[in-house]
Amino acid sequence: MNKRFLPTSGFLRAAATLLAAGAVLLLPVRASISAADASRLGKDLTPLGGEQAGNADGSIPAWKGGLTTAPAGYQPGMHHPDPFADDTVQFTITAGNADTYAAKLTPGHLALLKAYPSYTMPVYPTRRSASNPQRIYDATRQYAQTATLTEGGNGIAGSVIGIPFPIPQNGLEAIWNHLTRYRGIAASRHIGQAAPQRNGSYTLVDFEDEFLFNYVRDGIREQDLDNVLIFFKQEVTAPARLAGTILVVHETMDQVKEPRRAWVYNTGQRRVRRAPNVAYDNPGTAADGMRTSDQFDMFNGAPDRYDWKLVGKKEMYMPYNSYRLHSGDLKYAQILKPLHINQELTRYELHRVWVVDATLKAGTSHVYSRRTFYLDEDSWQILAADQYDGRGQLWRVSEAHCINYYDAQTFWSTLEVHTDLIAGRYLAIGLDNEGKMYDFTLTRRPQDYTPATLRQEGVR
Repeated sequence: MNKRFLPTSGFLRAAATLLAAGAVLLLPVRASISAADASRLGKDLTPLGGEQAGNADGSIPAWKGGLTTAPAGYQPGMHHPDPFADDTVQFTITAGNADTYAAKLTPGHLALLKAYPSYTMPVYPTRRSASNPQRIYDATRQYAQTATLTEGGNGIAGSVIGIPFPIPQNGLEAIWNHLTRYRGIAASRHIGQAAPQRNGSYTLVDFEDEFLFNYVRDGIREQDLDNVLIFFKQEVTAPARLAGTILVVHETMDQVKEPRRAWVYNTGQRRVRRAPNVAYDNPGTAADGMRTSDQFDMFNGAPDRYDWKLVGKKEMYMPYNSYRLHSGDLKYAQILKPLHINQELTRYELHRVWVVDATLKAGTSHVYSRRTFYLDEDSWQILAADQYDGRGQLWRVSEAHCINYYDAQTFWSTLEVHTDLIAGRYLAIGLDNEGKMYDFTLTRRPQDYTPATLRQEGVR
Protein backbone atom coordinates (compact mmCIF):
# COMPACT_ATOMS: atom_id res chain seq x y z
CA MET A 1 0.00 0.00 0.00
CA ASN A 2 1.31 3.44 -0.86
CA LYS A 3 2.07 5.64 2.09
CA ARG A 4 0.56 9.08 2.55
CA PHE A 5 3.00 11.43 4.10
CA LEU A 6 4.40 14.95 4.42
CA PRO A 7 2.13 16.63 6.96
CA THR A 8 2.39 20.39 6.68
CA SER A 9 4.29 20.67 9.95
CA GLY A 10 6.87 18.18 8.72
CA PHE A 11 7.27 20.12 5.52
CA LEU A 12 7.88 23.33 7.43
CA ARG A 13 10.41 21.75 9.73
CA ALA A 14 12.59 20.02 7.21
CA ALA A 15 12.18 22.09 4.05
CA ALA A 16 13.73 24.98 5.93
CA THR A 17 16.97 23.00 5.98
CA LEU A 18 17.42 22.21 2.31
CA LEU A 19 20.39 24.41 1.65
CA ALA A 20 24.01 24.74 2.54
CA ALA A 21 25.89 27.07 4.88
CA GLY A 22 28.69 29.47 4.02
CA ALA A 23 30.68 32.45 5.26
CA VAL A 24 30.45 35.16 7.92
CA LEU A 25 32.54 38.14 8.88
CA LEU A 26 34.26 37.32 12.14
CA LEU A 27 37.81 37.47 13.41
CA PRO A 28 39.78 35.03 11.22
CA VAL A 29 41.61 32.13 12.79
CA ARG A 30 44.57 31.86 10.36
CA ALA A 31 45.61 32.38 6.77
CA SER A 32 44.88 29.56 4.35
CA ILE A 33 47.77 28.93 1.91
CA SER A 34 51.02 30.53 0.80
CA ALA A 35 51.64 32.49 -2.37
CA ALA A 36 53.69 29.57 -3.68
CA ASP A 37 50.80 27.16 -3.17
CA ALA A 38 48.30 29.60 -4.68
CA SER A 39 50.48 29.87 -7.80
CA ARG A 40 49.97 26.16 -8.43
CA LEU A 41 46.28 26.72 -9.26
CA GLY A 42 45.82 26.36 -13.01
CA LYS A 43 49.26 24.76 -13.35
CA ASP A 44 49.92 21.37 -11.74
CA LEU A 45 46.61 21.81 -9.92
CA THR A 46 43.26 22.51 -11.53
CA PRO A 47 41.80 25.98 -10.92
CA LEU A 48 39.80 24.53 -8.00
CA GLY A 49 42.70 22.60 -6.47
CA GLY A 50 42.42 19.11 -7.94
CA GLU A 51 45.40 17.27 -9.41
CA GLN A 52 45.67 18.27 -13.05
CA ALA A 53 47.50 15.08 -14.08
CA GLY A 54 46.00 11.65 -14.40
CA ASN A 55 47.04 8.72 -12.25
CA ALA A 56 50.00 6.41 -12.83
CA ASP A 57 48.22 3.71 -14.85
CA GLY A 58 46.05 6.10 -16.86
CA SER A 59 42.75 4.84 -15.46
CA ILE A 60 42.13 8.42 -14.29
CA PRO A 61 42.93 10.82 -17.16
CA ALA A 62 44.29 14.33 -16.89
CA TRP A 63 41.77 17.13 -16.33
CA LYS A 64 41.55 19.19 -19.52
CA GLY A 65 38.94 21.77 -18.55
CA GLY A 66 35.91 19.52 -18.20
CA LEU A 67 32.74 19.97 -20.25
CA THR A 68 32.39 23.56 -21.38
CA THR A 69 30.08 23.17 -24.37
CA ALA A 70 26.87 21.26 -24.93
CA PRO A 71 26.64 18.27 -27.30
CA ALA A 72 25.31 18.87 -30.79
CA GLY A 73 21.55 19.16 -30.85
CA TYR A 74 21.15 20.39 -27.28
CA GLN A 75 18.59 23.15 -26.77
CA PRO A 76 17.93 24.95 -23.46
CA GLY A 77 15.07 23.31 -21.61
CA MET A 78 15.97 19.82 -22.76
CA HIS A 79 17.00 17.07 -20.40
CA HIS A 80 20.73 17.14 -20.89
CA PRO A 81 21.78 14.60 -23.54
CA ASP A 82 24.51 12.21 -22.44
CA PRO A 83 27.82 13.37 -23.95
CA PHE A 84 29.29 9.96 -23.14
CA ALA A 85 26.48 7.82 -24.50
CA ASP A 86 28.90 5.74 -26.57
CA ASP A 87 30.86 4.61 -23.51
CA THR A 88 30.43 0.96 -22.57
CA VAL A 89 30.64 -0.76 -19.21
CA GLN A 90 34.21 -1.83 -18.43
CA PHE A 91 33.16 -4.22 -15.67
CA THR A 92 30.44 -4.56 -13.06
CA ILE A 93 31.07 -4.82 -9.33
CA THR A 94 28.79 -7.34 -7.64
CA ALA A 95 28.51 -9.07 -4.30
CA GLY A 96 30.44 -11.95 -5.85
CA ASN A 97 33.51 -9.96 -6.89
CA ALA A 98 33.41 -7.05 -4.39
CA ASP A 99 36.50 -8.33 -2.58
CA THR A 100 38.54 -7.79 -5.75
CA TYR A 101 37.69 -4.08 -5.74
CA ALA A 102 37.33 -3.54 -1.99
CA ALA A 103 40.35 -1.21 -1.72
CA LYS A 104 38.57 1.32 -3.94
CA LEU A 105 35.08 0.96 -2.46
CA THR A 106 33.60 2.83 0.50
CA PRO A 107 32.40 0.83 3.52
CA GLY A 108 28.92 1.95 2.49
CA HIS A 109 29.19 0.51 -0.99
CA LEU A 110 30.58 -2.75 0.38
CA ALA A 111 27.63 -2.91 2.80
CA LEU A 112 25.11 -2.31 0.00
CA LEU A 113 26.68 -5.03 -2.14
CA LYS A 114 26.51 -7.44 0.79
CA ALA A 115 22.97 -6.51 1.86
CA TYR A 116 21.37 -6.64 -1.59
CA PRO A 117 22.53 -9.25 -4.13
CA SER A 118 20.66 -7.26 -6.79
CA TYR A 119 22.75 -4.15 -6.05
CA THR A 120 25.51 -3.79 -8.64
CA MET A 121 27.92 -1.04 -9.68
CA PRO A 122 28.53 -0.75 -13.45
CA VAL A 123 31.93 0.90 -13.93
CA TYR A 124 32.57 3.08 -17.00
CA PRO A 125 35.65 4.92 -18.31
CA THR A 126 36.55 7.92 -16.15
CA ARG A 127 35.50 11.26 -17.62
CA ARG A 128 36.63 14.34 -15.71
CA SER A 129 33.69 16.44 -16.87
CA ALA A 130 33.46 18.94 -13.97
CA SER A 131 33.85 22.58 -14.98
CA ASN A 132 32.98 26.06 -13.72
CA PRO A 133 32.93 29.49 -15.38
CA GLN A 134 36.24 31.32 -15.58
CA ARG A 135 35.18 33.91 -13.00
CA ILE A 136 34.90 31.13 -10.39
CA TYR A 137 38.45 30.07 -11.17
CA ASP A 138 39.66 33.66 -11.06
CA ALA A 139 38.00 34.30 -7.68
CA THR A 140 39.36 31.05 -6.26
CA ARG A 141 42.89 32.14 -7.06
CA GLN A 142 42.25 35.73 -5.96
CA TYR A 143 41.05 34.77 -2.48
CA ALA A 144 43.11 31.62 -1.92
CA GLN A 145 45.56 33.46 0.34
CA THR A 146 42.98 35.53 2.24
CA ALA A 147 40.25 32.96 2.93
CA THR A 148 40.13 31.93 6.59
CA LEU A 149 37.94 29.98 8.95
CA THR A 150 36.21 32.22 11.44
CA GLU A 151 36.39 31.57 15.16
CA GLY A 152 35.18 28.05 15.87
CA GLY A 153 35.13 27.20 12.16
CA ASN A 154 31.44 28.08 11.90
CA GLY A 155 31.98 30.38 8.93
CA ILE A 156 34.59 31.76 6.58
CA ALA A 157 36.00 35.22 5.92
CA GLY A 158 38.12 36.77 3.21
CA SER A 159 36.46 35.00 0.28
CA VAL A 160 33.49 35.32 -2.05
CA ILE A 161 32.50 33.69 -5.36
CA GLY A 162 35.36 31.18 -5.53
CA ILE A 163 36.21 28.00 -3.62
CA PRO A 164 37.70 29.37 -0.37
CA PHE A 165 40.18 26.57 0.37
CA PRO A 166 41.37 24.96 -2.89
CA ILE A 167 44.27 23.35 -1.03
CA PRO A 168 42.55 22.35 2.23
CA GLN A 169 44.61 22.01 5.38
CA ASN A 170 41.92 20.25 7.42
CA GLY A 171 38.56 18.54 7.10
CA LEU A 172 36.54 21.62 8.01
CA GLU A 173 38.06 23.60 5.15
CA ALA A 174 37.16 20.80 2.74
CA ILE A 175 33.55 20.77 3.95
CA TRP A 176 33.29 24.55 3.49
CA ASN A 177 34.39 24.02 -0.10
CA HIS A 178 31.37 21.75 -0.57
CA LEU A 179 29.06 24.25 1.11
CA THR A 180 30.20 27.17 -1.06
CA ARG A 181 30.73 25.36 -4.38
CA TYR A 182 29.31 26.84 -7.57
CA ARG A 183 25.81 25.73 -8.58
CA GLY A 184 24.94 28.59 -10.89
CA ILE A 185 23.83 32.07 -9.81
CA ALA A 186 20.09 31.48 -9.86
CA ALA A 187 18.18 28.35 -10.79
CA SER A 188 14.74 26.79 -10.70
CA ARG A 189 13.94 23.10 -10.71
CA HIS A 190 10.89 20.82 -10.62
CA ILE A 191 11.70 17.64 -8.69
CA GLY A 192 10.07 14.65 -7.10
CA GLN A 193 10.89 12.75 -3.93
CA ALA A 194 9.92 9.22 -2.95
CA ALA A 195 10.57 6.82 -0.09
CA PRO A 196 9.53 3.42 -1.47
CA GLN A 197 8.31 0.67 0.80
CA ARG A 198 10.21 -2.62 0.72
CA ASN A 199 7.75 -3.90 -1.90
CA GLY A 200 8.50 -0.89 -4.12
CA SER A 201 5.26 1.06 -3.63
CA TYR A 202 5.64 4.79 -3.08
CA THR A 203 3.90 8.16 -2.99
CA LEU A 204 5.50 11.00 -4.89
CA VAL A 205 5.90 14.49 -3.45
CA ASP A 206 6.54 17.21 -6.04
CA PHE A 207 8.38 20.47 -5.42
CA GLU A 208 9.16 23.60 -7.40
CA ASP A 209 12.40 25.01 -6.06
CA GLU A 210 14.12 28.31 -6.68
CA PHE A 211 17.66 29.28 -5.64
CA LEU A 212 19.64 32.50 -5.63
CA PHE A 213 23.22 31.65 -4.68
CA ASN A 214 24.18 34.89 -2.97
CA TYR A 215 27.80 33.90 -2.36
CA VAL A 216 28.59 33.62 -6.09
CA ARG A 217 26.59 36.53 -7.50
CA ASP A 218 28.40 38.73 -10.03
CA GLY A 219 30.12 41.60 -8.31
CA ILE A 220 29.21 40.46 -4.80
CA ARG A 221 31.45 41.85 -2.06
CA GLU A 222 32.03 40.21 1.28
CA GLN A 223 30.42 43.13 3.12
CA ASP A 224 27.28 42.76 0.99
CA LEU A 225 26.53 39.17 1.99
CA ASP A 226 24.57 40.02 5.17
CA ASN A 227 25.39 36.55 6.51
CA VAL A 228 23.34 34.92 3.73
CA LEU A 229 24.76 32.20 1.53
CA ILE A 230 21.60 31.29 -0.42
CA PHE A 231 18.08 32.62 -0.91
CA PHE A 232 15.60 29.82 -1.48
CA LYS A 233 11.92 29.37 -2.30
CA GLN A 234 9.99 26.12 -2.47
CA GLU A 235 6.39 25.39 -3.38
CA VAL A 236 4.70 22.02 -2.93
CA THR A 237 2.78 21.13 -6.09
CA ALA A 238 1.65 17.60 -5.17
CA PRO A 239 -0.10 15.86 -3.50
CA ALA A 240 -3.15 18.07 -3.96
CA ARG A 241 -3.85 18.48 -0.25
CA LEU A 242 -0.50 20.25 0.18
CA ALA A 243 -0.30 22.11 -3.12
CA GLY A 244 0.23 25.84 -2.73
CA THR A 245 2.28 25.74 0.46
CA ILE A 246 5.29 28.04 -0.13
CA LEU A 247 8.45 28.37 1.90
CA VAL A 248 11.06 31.14 1.70
CA VAL A 249 14.46 30.69 3.36
CA HIS A 250 17.48 32.91 3.86
CA GLU A 251 20.20 30.33 4.37
CA THR A 252 22.51 32.02 6.83
CA MET A 253 26.21 31.39 6.71
CA ASP A 254 27.15 31.17 10.36
CA GLN A 255 24.15 29.23 11.62
CA VAL A 256 25.50 29.09 15.15
CA LYS A 257 25.46 32.87 15.28
CA GLU A 258 22.17 33.22 13.38
CA PRO A 259 19.85 30.30 12.51
CA ARG A 260 18.14 30.13 9.15
CA ARG A 261 15.54 32.82 8.52
CA ALA A 262 12.42 31.16 7.14
CA TRP A 263 8.80 32.08 6.41
CA VAL A 264 5.94 29.98 5.08
CA TYR A 265 2.64 30.66 3.36
CA ASN A 266 0.13 28.14 4.66
CA THR A 267 -2.83 27.40 2.37
CA GLY A 268 -5.08 26.44 5.28
CA GLN A 269 -4.44 29.62 7.26
CA ARG A 270 -3.88 31.83 4.19
CA ARG A 271 -1.22 33.77 5.96
CA VAL A 272 2.54 34.12 6.12
CA ARG A 273 4.23 33.22 9.36
CA ARG A 274 7.73 32.56 10.58
CA ALA A 275 8.72 28.94 10.01
CA PRO A 276 10.50 27.02 12.77
CA ASN A 277 14.23 26.58 12.42
CA VAL A 278 15.23 22.98 12.08
CA ALA A 279 18.75 21.72 11.53
CA TYR A 280 21.17 18.98 12.48
CA ASP A 281 19.38 15.65 13.06
CA ASN A 282 15.77 16.72 12.81
CA PRO A 283 13.89 14.42 10.40
CA GLY A 284 13.99 15.35 6.71
CA THR A 285 10.84 16.18 4.79
CA ALA A 286 8.76 13.14 3.78
CA ALA A 287 11.66 10.84 4.57
CA ASP A 288 9.91 8.44 6.95
CA GLY A 289 12.74 9.14 9.37
CA MET A 290 15.36 7.82 6.91
CA ARG A 291 17.45 10.95 6.68
CA THR A 292 18.23 14.01 8.77
CA SER A 293 17.79 17.64 7.83
CA ASP A 294 21.53 18.18 7.48
CA GLN A 295 21.79 15.20 5.12
CA PHE A 296 20.12 17.02 2.23
CA ASP A 297 22.66 17.94 -0.47
CA MET A 298 24.81 15.29 1.24
CA PHE A 299 25.64 17.80 3.99
CA ASN A 300 24.31 21.24 4.77
CA GLY A 301 24.12 23.62 7.70
CA ALA A 302 26.28 24.26 10.73
CA PRO A 303 29.39 22.06 11.18
CA ASP A 304 29.84 22.85 14.88
CA ARG A 305 28.78 19.50 16.36
CA TYR A 306 31.58 17.50 14.76
CA ASP A 307 35.35 17.31 14.76
CA TRP A 308 36.46 17.20 11.14
CA LYS A 309 39.50 15.19 10.07
CA LEU A 310 41.03 15.38 6.61
CA VAL A 311 41.97 11.73 6.09
CA GLY A 312 43.55 12.37 2.69
CA LYS A 313 42.93 11.72 -0.99
CA LYS A 314 42.09 8.33 -2.43
CA GLU A 315 41.13 6.72 -5.76
CA MET A 316 37.64 5.28 -5.42
CA TYR A 317 34.70 4.16 -7.53
CA MET A 318 32.08 6.90 -7.33
CA PRO A 319 28.74 7.73 -8.99
CA TYR A 320 29.62 10.17 -11.78
CA ASN A 321 28.24 11.49 -15.07
CA SER A 322 24.85 9.96 -14.31
CA TYR A 323 23.11 11.21 -17.45
CA ARG A 324 21.07 8.01 -17.84
CA LEU A 325 19.38 8.64 -14.48
CA HIS A 326 18.68 12.18 -15.70
CA SER A 327 17.08 11.15 -18.98
CA GLY A 328 13.72 12.57 -20.01
CA ASP A 329 12.98 9.24 -21.70
CA LEU A 330 12.59 7.53 -18.30
CA LYS A 331 9.57 7.32 -16.04
CA TYR A 332 10.03 7.41 -12.28
CA ALA A 333 8.74 3.86 -12.05
CA GLN A 334 11.72 2.72 -14.13
CA ILE A 335 14.09 4.16 -11.53
CA LEU A 336 12.29 3.42 -8.26
CA LYS A 337 12.53 -0.29 -7.50
CA PRO A 338 12.22 -2.34 -4.28
CA LEU A 339 15.20 -2.03 -1.87
CA HIS A 340 17.29 0.26 -4.13
CA ILE A 341 17.03 2.24 -7.35
CA ASN A 342 17.51 0.51 -10.70
CA GLN A 343 21.28 0.12 -10.64
CA GLU A 344 21.37 -0.71 -14.35
CA LEU A 345 20.74 3.00 -14.95
CA THR A 346 23.67 4.12 -12.80
CA ARG A 347 27.23 4.93 -13.79
CA TYR A 348 30.34 4.65 -11.60
CA GLU A 349 33.83 5.85 -12.45
CA LEU A 350 37.24 5.84 -10.78
CA HIS A 351 37.95 9.29 -9.34
CA ARG A 352 40.21 10.86 -6.75
CA VAL A 353 38.22 12.01 -3.75
CA TRP A 354 39.08 13.82 -0.56
CA VAL A 355 38.05 11.66 2.42
CA VAL A 356 36.76 13.65 5.40
CA ASP A 357 35.83 11.93 8.65
CA ALA A 358 33.51 13.72 11.08
CA THR A 359 33.17 12.47 14.67
CA LEU A 360 30.66 13.80 17.15
CA LYS A 361 32.09 16.25 19.67
CA ALA A 362 31.86 15.42 23.36
CA GLY A 363 28.93 17.17 24.98
CA THR A 364 26.93 17.51 21.76
CA SER A 365 24.17 15.35 20.32
CA HIS A 366 23.33 13.94 16.91
CA VAL A 367 21.90 10.61 15.75
CA TYR A 368 25.08 10.10 13.70
CA SER A 369 28.11 9.52 15.90
CA ARG A 370 30.37 9.49 12.87
CA ARG A 371 30.09 10.50 9.21
CA THR A 372 32.57 9.92 6.41
CA PHE A 373 32.34 12.09 3.29
CA TYR A 374 33.93 11.54 -0.12
CA LEU A 375 34.44 14.83 -2.00
CA ASP A 376 35.19 15.06 -5.71
CA GLU A 377 38.59 16.70 -6.24
CA ASP A 378 37.37 18.44 -9.41
CA SER A 379 34.16 20.06 -8.10
CA TRP A 380 34.07 19.73 -4.26
CA GLN A 381 30.69 18.00 -4.58
CA ILE A 382 30.22 15.27 -1.97
CA LEU A 383 29.71 12.12 -4.05
CA ALA A 384 29.10 9.61 -1.26
CA ALA A 385 28.71 9.53 2.52
CA ASP A 386 28.62 6.86 5.22
CA GLN A 387 26.69 7.55 8.43
CA TYR A 388 27.13 5.60 11.68
CA ASP A 389 24.80 5.22 14.66
CA GLY A 390 25.58 5.74 18.34
CA ARG A 391 27.05 2.24 18.60
CA GLY A 392 29.48 2.97 15.80
CA GLN A 393 27.58 0.71 13.40
CA LEU A 394 27.15 1.69 9.75
CA TRP A 395 23.55 2.83 9.44
CA ARG A 396 22.88 4.89 6.32
CA VAL A 397 24.65 5.17 2.98
CA SER A 398 24.23 8.19 0.70
CA GLU A 399 25.07 8.69 -2.96
CA ALA A 400 24.92 11.81 -5.13
CA HIS A 401 24.46 10.86 -8.77
CA CYS A 402 25.84 13.93 -10.54
CA ILE A 403 26.17 15.41 -14.00
CA ASN A 404 27.77 18.47 -15.51
CA TYR A 405 24.92 20.83 -16.37
CA TYR A 406 26.96 22.10 -19.28
CA ASP A 407 24.57 24.97 -20.05
CA ALA A 408 25.66 26.49 -16.72
CA GLN A 409 29.05 24.78 -16.24
CA THR A 410 28.13 23.39 -12.86
CA PHE A 411 28.64 19.86 -11.58
CA TRP A 412 25.69 19.02 -9.32
CA SER A 413 23.55 16.04 -8.36
CA THR A 414 20.64 14.98 -10.51
CA LEU A 415 19.50 12.39 -7.94
CA GLU A 416 20.40 11.77 -4.31
CA VAL A 417 19.79 8.32 -2.85
CA HIS A 418 19.93 7.71 0.90
CA THR A 419 19.73 4.04 1.94
CA ASP A 420 18.86 2.93 5.46
CA LEU A 421 20.57 -0.41 5.96
CA ILE A 422 18.60 -1.19 9.12
CA ALA A 423 15.16 -0.36 7.69
CA GLY A 424 15.97 -1.95 4.36
CA ARG A 425 14.55 1.06 2.50
CA TYR A 426 15.81 4.14 0.69
CA LEU A 427 14.90 7.72 -0.09
CA ALA A 428 15.30 9.22 -3.59
CA ILE A 429 15.44 13.01 -3.89
CA GLY A 430 15.66 15.07 -7.07
CA LEU A 431 13.69 12.97 -9.55
CA ASP A 432 13.41 15.19 -12.64
CA ASN A 433 12.69 12.83 -15.53
CA GLU A 434 8.99 13.62 -15.89
CA GLY A 435 9.14 17.36 -15.22
CA LYS A 436 10.65 20.55 -16.51
CA MET A 437 14.40 20.82 -16.65
CA TYR A 438 16.59 22.96 -14.41
CA ASP A 439 16.54 26.57 -15.58
CA PHE A 440 19.82 28.40 -14.97
CA THR A 441 18.69 31.49 -16.90
CA LEU A 442 16.49 32.60 -14.01
CA THR A 443 17.03 36.24 -12.96
CA ARG A 444 16.45 36.98 -9.28
CA ARG A 445 17.44 39.54 -6.61
CA PRO A 446 17.52 39.24 -2.82
CA GLN A 447 14.42 41.46 -2.75
CA ASP A 448 12.48 38.64 -4.41
CA TYR A 449 12.79 36.52 -1.26
CA THR A 450 11.08 38.60 1.41
CA PRO A 451 8.00 37.91 3.57
CA ALA A 452 6.20 40.69 1.68
CA THR A 453 6.87 39.01 -1.66
CA LEU A 454 5.69 35.72 -0.22
CA ARG A 455 2.40 37.34 0.88
CA GLN A 456 1.82 38.50 -2.69
CA GLU A 457 2.41 35.00 -4.07
CA GLY A 458 0.13 33.14 -1.67
CA VAL A 459 -3.10 32.83 -3.64
CA ARG A 460 -4.71 29.55 -2.56
